[in-house]
Amino acid sequence: MAQTATIYNLDIDLADIDRGVYEKLELRIARQPSETIEYMLMRVFAYCLEYGEGIELTEGVAAGNEPAVLIRDLTGRITAWIEVGMPDADRLHRGIKLAGRAAVYTHRDARKLMAQLSSAGVQRLADVPVFAFDANVVDEVAGLLERRSELALSVTEREFYLHIAGRSFTTTIVEHRVTSS
Repeated sequence: MAQTATIYNLDIDLADIDRGVYEKLELRIARQPSETIEYMLMRVFAYCLEYGEGIELTEGVAAGNEPAVLIRDLTGRITAWIEVGMPDADRLHRGIKLAGRAAVYTHRDARKLMAQLSSAGVQRLADVPVFAFDANVVDEVAGLLERRSELALSVTEREFYLHIAGRSFTTTIVEHRVTSS
């Protein structure tokens, strides 16, 4: 029998001071059987840090040719292609061509990802910011995440603050850009 997705209900108090976004979000997110909780958590973080009109979470690893997060305009056209983890250069190239804007949020080894993307020789990857999170913080938060959780998330000047299950975490979001090899 095939495994089914596990549903998480997350109440998030979002304060993105850098962008002037203050929202109370009620996310219902499906974690696919083949998806790590850390990957799902990065989808949530990417969603929060890109939050705006037209944003949607896809099915994550089960989304096929779609990224972790999409942003569409009122006509339905994709305007931002947001990947998570260690996407390959071809997916990012497809996303930037389709949407005009792409970004990556990762908790994986950013140096390895940057080397992989740099050696791909794909045009416009220098336009794609890669936002790296401290993997230890992501792992700790993932260990606290329950199927029903409340999170308070704020970001200011690339400092990421998170409160969950009575614990607080702080990390710097480090932005990387692909350089030609």
